[in-house]
Amino acid sequence: MISWSDRVPGYLLGKEQLISTVNFALFFSVVFTLLSIPFSHNAWFKLGASEAFAYTVAFFFLSFALVSLSKWLMYRFRTFVEKRFGRYLAWNLLEIILICALYTLFTRIADRVGLIDLDGASLLPVFLNALLYAVVSLGIPYILAGMYLALNDKDNTIRLMNYGSVVSDEPISPQMEQKITLFDNSGALKLSINSSNLYYIESDDNYIKVWYADAKGMLKQYMLRCRLKTVEESFLDSDLVRCHRKYIVNMLHVKVLTRQKEGYVVELDLEDSDPIPVTKTYEENVLRRFNSR
Repeated sequence: MISWSDRVPGYLLGKEQLISTVNFALFFSVVFTLLSIPFSHNAWFKLGASEAFAYTVAFFFLSFALVSLSKWLMYRFRTFVEKRFGRYLAWNLLEIILICALYTLFTRIADRVGLIDLDGASLLPVFLNALLYAVVSLGIPYILAGMYLALNDKDNTIRLMNYGSVVSDEPISPQMEQKITLFDNSGALKLSINSSNLYYIESDDNYIKVWYADAKGMLKQYMLRCRLKTVEESFLDSDLVRCHRKYIVNMLHVKVLTRQKEGYVVELDLEDSDPIPVTKTYEENVLRRFNSR
């Protein structure tokens, strides 16, 4: 059961996920609005060449711009939003309220220019009616998009596994048990390497960079579309340890763990590599894993 104080899953705040949510919500709301026009009281939405149609287009354009801006700000301030699920819900509710206020404003303008006749009635029923429609036209696509992203994330987590957990009718060799297999967001296998050859994984927005040694011992980099959080959750019992919001390191290659003024850093047994920072969030786990080797 989700509580207000729970953290927001990262898959809800990714750039591509937010863009997809906006596009789906736009499509759903347009279809829903067009279907509901004949049943709306005092609706000024119209199709075809008319002044009302211009107002309709302007309203949808501004609403789309408002939601897009909101999601962009949500992405920029995602570290604040993701700490509490209540903040995420409040943010989306504020979007709906602002769009309802925009609709109420357009209704007042439509009344003044003669597109509809409110006959001096209060705008409160207009706002409340808009709120009902907005909750349906935006709330439903937000919920459906969230459910899809949750299922997709779970599927990626299941796919992202090492060969040691694969059921087989033959004994699994030690070499096979040490394999690290990485899948992209579509579930396609992209990289399979020995655990001992992987040095660290670096996050780059919706991509990760995997630094590893090839068969000739040369340092290589492989980039694939995948979330670092998915890698972390899938290899909890392996030598791969999260040490920073941008890094996962292979404890097999951690040579030195040093405390500096800004905090701990790890140094890998990799020539000319820069120290990798350890943030306080992951400090205790890294220290425990390092001391238990």
